[in-house]
Amino acid sequence: MSSFVTFLSMTPKHSGNSVLHSSVGRKKTRPKKVLALALVPWLLLVLSACGNADKVEAEAQSQPSGATRPESRPTAVDVAIARTGVLQEPTTYVGTTRPLREISLRSQVEGRLLNLAVNIGDPVARGQILARLDEALLLTAVTQAEAELAARQSEVARAQTQVSNAKARAEQARLEFQQSKADTQRRQYLYREGAISQQDAELSQTAARTAEQAFRAAEEQIRTEEQAVAAAVGRVKAQQAIVAQARERKSYARVTSPIKGVVLERVTEPGNLVQPGGEILRLGDFSSVKVVVYLSELELSNIREGQSVQVRLDAFPDRPFSGTVSRISPAAEASSRQVPIEIIIPNDNDRIGSGLLARVTLAQLDRPKTIVPQTALSVAGGARSGGGGERGSGGVGERGSGGVGERGSVSQARVPDSESIGTIFVAIAEGREGTVQARRVLLGDRANGKVEILSGLKPGERFVVRSGKPLKDGEKVVLSILSEK
Repeated sequence: MSSFVTFLSMTPKHSGNSVLHSSVGRKKTRPKKVLALALVPWLLLVLSACGNADKVEAEAQSQPSGATRPESRPTAVDVAIARTGVLQEPTTYVGTTRPLREISLRSQVEGRLLNLAVNIGDPVARGQILARLDEALLLTAVTQAEAELAARQSEVARAQTQVSNAKARAEQARLEFQQSKADTQRRQYLYREGAISQQDAELSQTAARTAEQAFRAAEEQIRTEEQAVAAAVGRVKAQQAIVAQARERKSYARVTSPIKGVVLERVTEPGNLVQPGGEILRLGDFSSVKVVVYLSELELSNIREGQSVQVRLDAFPDRPFSGTVSRISPAAEASSRQVPIEIIIPNDNDRIGSGLLARVTLAQLDRPKTIVPQTALSVAGGARSGGGGERGSGGVGERGSGGVGERGSVSQARVPDSESIGTIFVAIAEGREGTVQARRVLLGDRANGKVEILSGLKPGERFVVRSGKPLKDGEKVVLSILSEK
């Protein structure tokens, strides 16, 4: 305005001079008069603008200090309802179905394969004859062993006869010894009576001693013959074992199934010479099937033996199967550092075959916790949300409105590294408008843009997910149309 007044003060001089010069009729003053007339509209426009500015300033000064301003209006927020759940979706692993047991059926004897009675895919029963080998040589071995057994048995009979003869001779020697002993006693009596000579008495004693020695020898012969019988019996038993072995080998010419299952492969064909240990057939037990999947060593804490899993087969897309973790390998693969996990699936109807693609889903062992989006931790004005071990303003031990502090101070408890403290704003509103309440919460693991709430927020409570600006405790808010009700 001062510059404008100065400008006006200067204008009359030029106007007066213009009039003066016009009165004397000088021609060179006409351009100045035209210039002054051209500036008049611009001067009026500037004057009007200055007047409006003064009016606005006066209205602002006269307005009451308590009037509502745009920045004091309720803050728009998105509100969600706290729910329980798992932080991560169950992990799916891919494997291949295999029989519960795979049996390699091998020959136990050498021989030409005469017959193979089954083909690939045929079901077999336990004890069913599946193949036959040439048993001619095996039959000859059995006959030879049986003949040798008969010879050994005849030796036992002869030895037993010798024992009987030895016993008879021993009995005869015993009787002779008793007779000689009695004769000696009589001759000694006669000698004492003087009826016979001393020589006759001595001859009688010599005969008695000879008879006694013969009797002792006969008894020893009995023991010798009995030992011969025992040896012969031992040889018979040994030969009997040889005969049994030969007969058993002969039975190997018939190859039988040790399990109830299905033929997986015909390894050889009739007419081929099969050596001992040579593979003939491969069988599979499909009473149950197993799937082997590989887990990282970091995931072993989420699985245990006996745990139930869900299995889906691409061959049966509309039918889920239930399986059980049967074995966790104690050693990881050297190259991949992954641990093999074996899963057993019942196969009552024998519908599941071998080599099918299986997708195994492992259920979480932990109980569901309250899960919220991580964006709910970033709406506090000036407060540091928990995360990475940060502590929010006020510390853990402070009592917040309805927060962790109300449940008891946890400032003295040691919090694991995976847990921290954060701030969540709980919405208190019956309609679209209401207030927010700052709540201190104990945080758990984070994944996929979500975080676990271990304490401080209950399922069913409404909390702020996003806001138009940082919030403060007790601030008024208005719920957006995206808010859950």
